[in-house]
Amino acid sequence: MTEDLLPALTVRAAEAAHTRDPACPCTTATLAVRGDTTVVRHAVAVAKAHAPDTDVAALAVRTAVAARLPGILLPPLAATPAELHGRPVTYWPYGTPVDPDDPDAAPWEEAGGLLARLHRTPLPESVPPTRGPEKAARAVALLRDLTPRHPAAAPVLDAWADLPPWARGEAPAPGPVRLCHGDFHLGQLIRDPAPGSPWLLIDVDDLGAGPPVWDLARPAAWYAVGMLDPDAWHRFLTAYRAAGGPAVPPDGDPWPALDAPARALTAQTAARAVTKAAAAGRPLDEVEEWLVDACARMRSVPAAAPAD
Repeated sequence: MTEDLLPALTVRAAEAAHTRDPACPCTTATLAVRGDTTVVRHAVAVAKAHAPDTDVAALAVRTAVAARLPGILLPPLAATPAELHGRPVTYWPYGTPVDPDDPDAAPWEEAGGLLARLHRTPLPESVPPTRGPEKAARAVALLRDLTPRHPAAAPVLDAWADLPPWARGEAPAPGPVRLCHGDFHLGQLIRDPAPGSPWLLIDVDDLGAGPPVWDLARPAAWYAVGMLDPDAWHRFLTAYRAAGGPAVPPDGDPWPALDAPARALTAQTAARAVTKAAAAGRPLDEVEEWLVDACARMRSVPAAAPAD
């Protein structure tokens, strides 16, 4: 059944594109094929097959939320998920992603503003919990289960163990619950190819109710370990604050709020890196070693006192 998914999904993407544009130029591309996700583009439409174990009811709620927030989230082409070879499928307009080869043009201000607007949106009824903390805990658990004796595992597991329970997803997070993206990074931004079109957030798989600071945790972690230029970080944070984002105080030191989530995302990313390297039977590359070293350094840097 798995080998039949890609051609069948390609047909579904073409049908969605032809419904939207009868004069379709019929250009097709496979955008992603991973163990749990397959994404195909046909001209103006994208079809995404989600993981087989996806909670379809929760995905339907998340897709409906995207349809109601067109200025923040990319609206879907279909209101509810379909089904194909036992996999839920959603349909979306195609958009231009952030150019990874032009970091100076990355829309950090726009990203900060979008997240602030998302976090200020009243929580929709029945929205499920965001999956961000859950995914971090799962990545670390996989490292612990599969490669506990790997030389790089100990610093990652120690860094994770040092976190407060809420940052490990074991207790409610402090502060109010908000509508959150759950897996924010620059790859979650696209815009219509037409000049001047606004950026929008994509990928609702982790959208839900949770701690808004989690959406700032990945760029905060990148900044803290030296992977994100300080100017880019400050542009992002300033725009988030200017738009009334509730995850951090409107001024002053943001790190009492950001410290634990940023450490958690560093541990999550490092855990995934070590697990993948071990599964492939290869040594860590330079970036992966950098992430593990960051976990080791975290133990020597006192955690910021949490905000009141």
